[in-house]
Amino acid sequence: MGSPQHTLILAFAFAAGVAFAQDTRSVTEPVIPKSCAVLPAQLSSIDGNRTIAEADEGRLDTARIQKALDGCSKGQAVELKPDGARNAFLSGPLDLREGVTLLVDANATLFGSRDAKVYEVRPGSCGIVDQGGRGCRALINGSGVAGAAIMGDGTIDGRGWAKVLGKSVSWWELAEEARKGGNQNCPRIAVLDRCDDFTLYRIRLKNSPNFHVSYRNGNGFTAWGVIIDTPKTARNTDGIDPGPASNVTITHCYIHAGDDNVAIKAGGKCSHMTIAHNHFYTGHGMSIGSETNGGADTIRVTDLSIDGADNGIRIKSNSGKGGKVTDVVYDDVCIRDTKYPIFMDSDYAHYGKNGPRLPWFTGIVLRDVRMLGAGSLTLQGFDAAHPLGMTWDNVQFDSPGEIRVAAEFANLTFGPGPVNLKVSGEGVRVTGSPAPGAANACRDKFVPMPGR
Repeated sequence: MGSPQHTLILAFAFAAGVAFAQDTRSVTEPVIPKSCAVLPAQLSSIDGNRTIAEADEGRLDTARIQKALDGCSKGQAVELKPDGARNAFLSGPLDLREGVTLLVDANATLFGSRDAKVYEVRPGSCGIVDQGGRGCRALINGSGVAGAAIMGDGTIDGRGWAKVLGKSVSWWELAEEARKGGNQNCPRIAVLDRCDDFTLYRIRLKNSPNFHVSYRNGNGFTAWGVIIDTPKTARNTDGIDPGPASNVTITHCYIHAGDDNVAIKAGGKCSHMTIAHNHFYTGHGMSIGSETNGGADTIRVTDLSIDGADNGIRIKSNSGKGGKVTDVVYDDVCIRDTKYPIFMDSDYAHYGKNGPRLPWFTGIVLRDVRMLGAGSLTLQGFDAAHPLGMTWDNVQFDSPGEIRVAAEFANLTFGPGPVNLKVSGEGVRVTGSPAPGAANACRDKFVPMPGR
């Protein structure tokens, strides 16, 4: 990765001499503001900082943290600070305030409560499986608060692995139960709605019961130096999900998750997004969808490693929630030991062809992309009128003989850089020819997950 001290330049000039726009802001490394209040920890973590003592589960810090947030002036922070051996905070849902930062210091952990009742949207709605879902508030909530932030070198831990108070199952076990039918009602770590110019900076998020970060209906979101660390087996634990939104930058982040590492959720319009200088580990990859009915365009993914994930570069939708996805460029991407390194899925969840909102993925560019290891590719346009449109410019497979390809209704352009894979299928048209060449070096791309 490049130095985080440098300004992230949000335009890339390629060989053709064309400048490509994405996030229209000039994004620089965030600065932690001064504190309006410093709250010392009153609890101590146990089991290698994994949790707190059972006797402390009722000692919530929610009220004093919320009081400090409510009383803080714009441009300042509420600081959660260790106090000797006391290094833990315990909270139910918190509401961010305009221009105010929640700052978690190094060696401090903000744990989410295991009590489903504190998250309830309505009586009895959280900590269950039902048909409706959406029964829990998040641990950290932002609604219409511009300029808010979550920062610090500490940890926010949702303890998705732990048993819900008064129940015999954990949050993650509820998610597994929902595979049989229904929706799990589990809290997310952060839900941010209509929060323009929001910042996540250097914080470690882990073990979320559900998605880690959801950002929607906003203009201006920056995640810089964020570490997300949740097991591969934790179902529906997306890393960062922006959308509908514009002017989004996710950079210098490390994401190990049980679902999409990043998923652009285009249920409404998504545009001008930059995902640059990141490392992804287990998870479902760099995704757009499955909602694309609002349209997604002007998206740039550059300098990305995906190591050991289920999916790599993925766009997914179907005729129930489809729309146009276009002007998406993936540049300088290295994918290793990933089952489905490229997955263009126009019939996600096998919805069928008869829905009212048809997906169309076109204007998709892969440049300087390298796949290391075996795997399967899905290149699926919806139909002859909505074909998958992709350009592959120096797309290389280290083991092309071990790559399986399923393709249909696709217009593929190979070049000017070499592509060393043959693609054919019903309704597939290839312009250009496979050819050998020098692959992306992927030098220094694959690095250990911090803290592991």
